[in-house]
Amino acid sequence: MAETHKDIPLLEARNVSRFFSVKKGMWGEKRQLRAVDGVDLNLRQGECVGLVGESGCGKSTLGRMACGLLSPSEGSLFFSGQPLPPAGSDSRVRGRLQMIFQDPFSSLNPRMRVLDSVAEPLRALGKDPAEGRSAAADMLARVGLDGLGGRYPHEFSGGQRQRVCIARALLTRPDLVVLDEPVSALDASVQAQILNLLCDLRDAFSPSYLFISHDLRVVGFMCQRVMVMYLGRILEEGPRDALFHAPAHPYTRALLAAGEGRRDGSGHIRGELPSPIDPPKGCFFHPRCPQACDICRRTFPDWRTVGDGWRVRCHAV
Repeated sequence: MAETHKDIPLLEARNVSRFFSVKKGMWGEKRQLRAVDGVDLNLRQGECVGLVGESGCGKSTLGRMACGLLSPSEGSLFFSGQPLPPAGSDSRVRGRLQMIFQDPFSSLNPRMRVLDSVAEPLRALGKDPAEGRSAAADMLARVGLDGLGGRYPHEFSGGQRQRVCIARALLTRPDLVVLDEPVSALDASVQAQILNLLCDLRDAFSPSYLFISHDLRVVGFMCQRVMVMYLGRILEEGPRDALFHAPAHPYTRALLAAGEGRRDGSGHIRGELPSPIDPPKGCFFHPRCPQACDICRRTFPDWRTVGDGWRVRCHAV
């Protein structure tokens, strides 16, 4: 693991955006889908930051940019104080950035034995194949799959396949691991096992985690700091305990209530997520917000400080 100066964020995003061109209908005009829109992010060595929000809000796109799999359309990304190389470039920094996806089966080559799949990152970095297989076997043992490297992905359960993907991601001793809904497809009991494994590996190897999830209970267990994303923008961010105890933004309150399964209606977010191709004017959340007023419909709010390291974008605060 490379040294990182304590005053320099491991990962920094400055006003990062990612746009995609989409066509309306077969012959329609091309329009711009703003998947991520002007996001700032700071993540320090050893920290676990949660990124939460509804499906379609841009979490995965931001995660792919953070891991170097996508280049931003606008803004800048820095890793250990240096500009993050463009996606697809041949750079040694790639070994320091890894990603774990939601569906482990689609992340693994069904024709490769898992030992070879786990060793693949070291081969890509030019390491000796025998050395890579030995390191892969050791890492499989660490994740509870000792002696099973000769099997193929279809011979494992979903939880075991995710362990394989975790072993592969941690093999290069990365500084940053982006976890994109890593337990959402697993049973509750298996989720707990995987989350505990991730905590153990963080204690052992000290990677930073960017943990993407729609499940605030999982984020509350794993993360020290939380960012709440809506329609490509961050609406609230702050320390987990403060934000979970007294969330400032109406959207954050609704997400927490929904996660708690309240039956009094407070956990219901009315309406559907607007299209990122044609977002509402003013605050993006105002069509669904019970506290919306005239200024919310006209102007997107600036950041307001709520507490130490805690800020929100809401006119009602």
